[in-house]
Amino acid sequence: MFNRKKTVPAPAATVPHSPAISLEKLPASLVSLAKTAAVSLEKNGASGQRAAVYLVVDRSGSMASYFRNGAVQRLADQALGLSVNLDDDGTVPLVFFDSQPYPIVDVSLDRYQGVVAQQHQLHGGDRTMGGTQYALAMRAVVEHYQDSGATDPALVIFQTDGEPQDRDTARLQLAQASKLPIFWSFVGFGFNEVDFLKRLDTMRGRYLDNASYFHAGADPTGLADAALYDGITAEFGAWLIEARGKGLLP
Repeated sequence: MFNRKKTVPAPAATVPHSPAISLEKLPASLVSLAKTAAVSLEKNGASGQRAAVYLVVDRSGSMASYFRNGAVQRLADQALGLSVNLDDDGTVPLVFFDSQPYPIVDVSLDRYQGVVAQQHQLHGGDRTMGGTQYALAMRAVVEHYQDSGATDPALVIFQTDGEPQDRDTARLQLAQASKLPIFWSFVGFGFNEVDFLKRLDTMRGRYLDNASYFHAGADPTGLADAALYDGITAEFGAWLIEARGKGLLP
């Protein structure tokens, strides 16, 4: 019922890239990430676009090794590198979730190093990691975005390493969110692809196709930044075209 072959409109012609935040204002460790992200945005038809970038991170028990080996912190850094091309406020709202959503905190240009470990320990570290419920985190993102009063769209990087316990609710949440200017870029960690994310990627019953899926593999820290950014932005430019055609964006 929820599967179909996915077709992606060709991205519109790009405009010359102009990052939302000047590279001269960035910490040195983010400059290369920002430049690499800019290439992927241009390649996928989103150069010059402005958007709020969110990062949603799975904090279920199976994710413990990815917190310990720095993979989650690296993803937060990469999200910030992408954001400085899209959003001039220099922040990425970070949403941890497991069996519950956790308070949203900002990853920012002056507070990004070590922020993942700090927040993880604040919530009890490895000993309190729970289950996997997508919909709670998705609702938290939608509410935060709507409350922000933003007029630009949102690009949500949603990371997980497994299928949720709330499959039906997650499907419903994605379908309902398809009428909002929010694009969900699902990123899978782990040896195996997350079949449920593949099904969400091609799910029927949505106002428009508002999601993509990229598998980052069992060793995300060994994945090239360019490959990750290509995976995150692969369908974002095409979604922008559809969203404007549906009246979700000016």
